Amino acid sequence: MVRPSPLPFSSSDSAAAPVRPEPLEKLQEDPVSGGPPVLLVVQPSKQVRQATNQIVMNCADIDIITASYVPEGDEEIHATGFNYQNEDEKVTLSFPSTLQPGTGTLKIDFVGELNDKMKGFYRSKYTTPSGEVRYAAVTQFENVIDRKPYPDDENVVEVKFARTPVMSTYLVAFVVGEYDFVETRSKDGVCVRVYTPVGKAEQGKFALEVAAKTLPFYKDYFNVPYPLPKIDLIAIADFAAGAMENWGLVTYRETALLIDSKNSCSSSRQWVALVVGHELAHQWFGNLVTMEWWTHLWLNEGFASWIEYLCVDHCFPEYDIWTQFVSADYTRAQELDALDNSHPIEVSVGHPSEVDEIFDAISYSKGASVIRMLHDYIGDTDFKKGMNMYLTKFQQKNAATEDLWECLEGASGKPIAAVMNTWTKQMGFPLIYVEAEQVENDRLLKLSQRKFCASGPYVGEDCPQWMVPITISTSEDPNHAKLKILMDKPEMNVVLKNVKPDQWVKLNLGTVGFYRTQYSSAMLESLLPGIRDLSLPPVDRLGLQNDLFSLARAGIISTVEVLKVMEAFVNEPNYTVWSDLSCNLGILSTLLSHTDFYEEIQEFVKDVFSPIGERLGWDPKPGEGHLDALLRGLVLGKLGKAGHKATLEEARRRFKDHVEGKQILSADLRSPVYLTVLKHGDGTTLDIMIKLHKQADMQEEKNRIERVLGATLSPELIQKVLTFALSEEVRPQDTVSVIGGVAGGSKHGRKAAWKFIKDNWEELYNRYQGGFLISRLIKLSVEGFAVDKMAGEVKAFFESHPAPSAERTIQQCCENILLNAAWLKRDAESIHQYLLQRKASPPTV
Repeated sequence: MVRPSPLPFSSSDSAAAPVRPEPLEKLQEDPVSGGPPVLLVVQPSKQVRQATNQIVMNCADIDIITASYVPEGDEEIHATGFNYQNEDEKVTLSFPSTLQPGTGTLKIDFVGELNDKMKGFYRSKYTTPSGEVRYAAVTQFENVIDRKPYPDDENVVEVKFARTPVMSTYLVAFVVGEYDFVETRSKDGVCVRVYTPVGKAEQGKFALEVAAKTLPFYKDYFNVPYPLPKIDLIAIADFAAGAMENWGLVTYRETALLIDSKNSCSSSRQWVALVVGHELAHQWFGNLVTMEWWTHLWLNEGFASWIEYLCVDHCFPEYDIWTQFVSADYTRAQELDALDNSHPIEVSVGHPSEVDEIFDAISYSKGASVIRMLHDYIGDTDFKKGMNMYLTKFQQKNAATEDLWECLEGASGKPIAAVMNTWTKQMGFPLIYVEAEQVENDRLLKLSQRKFCASGPYVGEDCPQWMVPITISTSEDPNHAKLKILMDKPEMNVVLKNVKPDQWVKLNLGTVGFYRTQYSSAMLESLLPGIRDLSLPPVDRLGLQNDLFSLARAGIISTVEVLKVMEAFVNEPNYTVWSDLSCNLGILSTLLSHTDFYEEIQEFVKDVFSPIGERLGWDPKPGEGHLDALLRGLVLGKLGKAGHKATLEEARRRFKDHVEGKQILSADLRSPVYLTVLKHGDGTTLDIMIKLHKQADMQEEKNRIERVLGATLSPELIQKVLTFALSEEVRPQDTVSVIGGVAGGSKHGRKAAWKFIKDNWEELYNRYQGGFLISRLIKLSVEGFAVDKMAGEVKAFFESHPAPSAERTIQQCCENILLNAAWLKRDAESIHQYLLQRKASPPTV
């Protein structure tokens, strides 16, 4: 990114002050059609290497008026034809005579529209403090959208920037609009600024604090200084991604950057910290050294998705963020990677639509998980040494995955490439089956690995194999590995010395290895008391439960067995363990919404969550912190949604006081209260929520409301929410979460959301132009179905309504629908019988 920046990003050292150039009058001429066409004139120098009468170029969403080629020292040759290949984003210019080898200039006059598609050079709508609607012009060039933004015309204002370092074109960014800012300097002298909407400079202070701590942390960790004299972070109103790491000017959704001291919840603070940590990591890993091609996208995103947690752990150790990593990234990646329609971390990329497809949980979350495993395998000292070698050797250059392995191998002396190729070049991950035998004072473990499949035990001759770093702990010292090995074959025997018969043995200490574990019955039985008495560390309690739940989904064990294990978490104090339990019970509830005993699983949810709910209460207690606030919101939301009587009554009372202005809800309680009253409310409740949405000044509050509107149950009200999703009241990027919330809210909501998408497909697809938001919309809306014929219906719809950038997502959704249907057929009756039996004879706590 350019430096030092002129307006609107002045490099002066003044205190927080508004930066307000003249509003973009031209952008406001036609807000309906998407703004006026903009004439661009481009004159790049070219070299003709061999005689030709055609020039083929990348071209997207522009109309060429005239084009000509001027050979050096010769007459201009005008192109006589423009053949657009829109699907490939190319145009062929045809010339009436042969262009001879040599240097010349290609001149193109073309028109592009400054539209609302949130890609390329586009416009973003915002409202001034006085209520006036205005527009900013902003950029989003990743992945290959940097093809149309550069005006060069005597009638426009020209702004000159300082020379940039060598950089990739997708990292260029510029923003024209009205902003306030706050600024500081990091301890290593970098000017840090956070740009906010006018009047909201205070809301940039938390991100400013995080950024100022983060830059020196990365400088020390990589032992490479930040290469620019400034870093700007700016909040963009209309923004498809969470944030974008443009060099020196990082763009963010408002909700990923702005924090209000009274109206922002604890989870929002944590999210801002993680996103700032992620994007600033890219300034080194991605910007200073850029991947060779999109095949290596995971190098950027997987690494940044890992080190953002390292950074937040440094800045906010009270967040217990590494336990949260397992629930947020590790298990999410395993869920996707167990599908037949997953893909390797490294995947060949040709067409631009194929790039959009890999901005997913494999590139980000699996990438982060295998780097976490690699970091643990190498050790922090050698890992940092290898990272320094990599960044120093390839700075201002391109690099491939193999280059990183070579540097880490040189630093550690371990077979990094051999190990990691098994994780990045083939999709999937292993299931490690383990059984134990006591031999005098030792424990003999028999390990075997097979590919873990969401559809059940792997069948086939050529089962892929992994080189698996395995750690083993015992109840003697649950927090430290008794043994570390590299499992480089299908089966292994391991002897643990001096393990008493009454001690448990556990694989995958810290849930760091990217594999699932299946224990023999005896080994599992010995581990379960460690859940109840908390002698297993939190992240291991989480990992054990999550493995069992996934084995049940795959049909390898009974779901009833997992329900019994879930009841053992009665004494659980850890937020992230509860978060993962909640997620899995949510998946099971969605599945059982297709049965006539949905209410019974809600009773189970209430029984599991009510003890922790009673212990927490509604109001913070002295000495509580960040994780207590997260846990309270999670538990009350779960109980309220399930219809827990006392929770519902208190939520309604507090909501009434909030609406009447008697007692404003704390930000941490708003989501659970809103969800509860909507789920069990009527049309009046929905009207009040939509009114609160309209009155909200912060995008965070608007999003909080948007995400829960789908909880309403009445068919008539569900239609009202869906109509609201496409209204002017909802920002384009947030429509996805409103429709997704409806699909996830109830069985009827799921059907209504799918019909709504089909009925409005043209508008939705045009709005998102095939980017990753269309994939997210499809995934949120359809993968909760559990009837075989729905997979066929979804497949057929997209065959007649192609969405190239979402092809793999559609295949994954259809696979998940079939897996849900199989799970329901297999386990529904036994789950029902267990819940009935439990009801007749409740377990004693």
